[in-house]
Amino acid sequence: MLQDRKLLIGVGGSPVCLLPRMANRHGLICGATGTGKTVTLKVMAESFSELGVPVFLADIKGDLAGCARTGDRSEAIDKRLEKLGLDPGAFAYHPFPVRFWDVFGKMGHPVRTTVSEMGATLLSRLLDLSDVQAGVLAIVFRVADDKGWLLIDLKDLRAMVSYVAEHAAELTGEYGNVSKQSAGAIQRALLQLEDAGGDLFFGEPDIQLEDWFRCDEKGRGYLNILHCEKLYQSPLLYSTFLLWLLAELFEQLPEVGDPEKPKLVFFFDEAHLLFKGAPRALVDKVEQVVKLIRSKGVGVYFITQQPSDIPDAVLAQLGNKVQHALRAYTPNEQKAIRAAAQGFRPNPAFDTQQAILELGTGEALVSFLDEKGRPNVVERATILPPQSQMGPIDDKRRAAEIQYDELFGKYETAVDNESAYEIISADRQKETEAAAAAAAEARAKKEKEQAEKEKAKAEKAKQAKKKSSAGSKVANSALNAVGREIGRSVGRGLLGTIKKWF
Repeated sequence: MLQDRKLLIGVGGSPVCLLPRMANRHGLICGATGTGKTVTLKVMAESFSELGVPVFLADIKGDLAGCARTGDRSEAIDKRLEKLGLDPGAFAYHPFPVRFWDVFGKMGHPVRTTVSEMGATLLSRLLDLSDVQAGVLAIVFRVADDKGWLLIDLKDLRAMVSYVAEHAAELTGEYGNVSKQSAGAIQRALLQLEDAGGDLFFGEPDIQLEDWFRCDEKGRGYLNILHCEKLYQSPLLYSTFLLWLLAELFEQLPEVGDPEKPKLVFFFDEAHLLFKGAPRALVDKVEQVVKLIRSKGVGVYFITQQPSDIPDAVLAQLGNKVQHALRAYTPNEQKAIRAAAQGFRPNPAFDTQQAILELGTGEALVSFLDEKGRPNVVERATILPPQSQMGPIDDKRRAAEIQYDELFGKYETAVDNESAYEIISADRQKETEAAAAAAAEARAKKEKEQAEKEKAKAEKAKQAKKKSSAGSKVANSALNAVGREIGRSVGRGLLGTIKKWF
């Protein structure tokens, strides 16, 4: 909720507020499972919405959908409000404007991008390629870019990989070596990604990010809730998708300096997945994006269990921190708690490290930036309850929210425009038809030559037969004459008559 145009998040010794001008300096919400991170996330998101700032939320458990419904008053919440010094009867419960999104298009508007837009670096991470295979994929993208062939969906990329492999000999001199083994490995990885549902993510119409920057008729920012229950089952797809979103915002948005309030706030749940197994080069790029995107009016808030889940270079960019309870059962966990405590500006009223262990559910150590961008002294605070419903909503209500949204129909139907697959297929069809025509022509020529040979052979045989027939007649005539002479000789010689032979 808002208090004097500040985001009231909780109450400790005094109200703990986040200044809108400092909200794009990014933040961190961390704590063990069940300590209240989701409530803190909702309270912050609701406050941003009331301020007129659109929000993006990754909903892994499905319980953020309750933002679309009015919150329920309860005895437990009344007690918390009384503890915070607020009047339970005056606390305003109400819903917030929401938009549901879903990569798989089942629980929200479909979210798509094109293969060309994602690029080789993130796609290599998504496919878990080796350095050599990633290099080949980079060549595939470069060849497609140079030819002006769009890579829209996975069939485009598969066709392009095949094209580059087939023409490797002529492309090597300009682009580098492309081995059939690497091309085959990429093709196998693409099939696995398709089987995991990644084919639904790539296509058109692709998401227009300006649709996430909208406010409702009351001036409240929309809560853009990405349904991630299924997406989270493929952690690599989930994390790469969020990294792509961050990169898209960075590339598309203009510089605005330090605005009075953010243009958009992003909440990345399970943030450790963004960096797990990521190569150093990719982490460096994420650090660069996080460092520079604040000047484009975007605040990025990472939600995870421990600060150590975030690389130090990125953690250093997160000025607004909310630390829920951590547990220390092992030496490594104790070390992590010491490191978390050292990340706060000390408060002489309590021991920060000990407080992290003692925090109850709904309590947190909070340090936001002051008006000069300096971290405030850490406060031990109780977080406000959300004004909207806790927990999920039923499918019927979700479907109604989707269908009555003004964006309904814009992304629901996929289209398949001409791209690399169609171009390569057409070229192959032409090559196939040309080869077939050449083969038919060669076959006809061969048949004609064979026919001519057969004709010549037959003519030769005919001439030989005629010659043989004439010779045979002469020979027979001579033989008959000889026979007659011999007969006379013989016949006359024996009986005095001619003896006949049969």
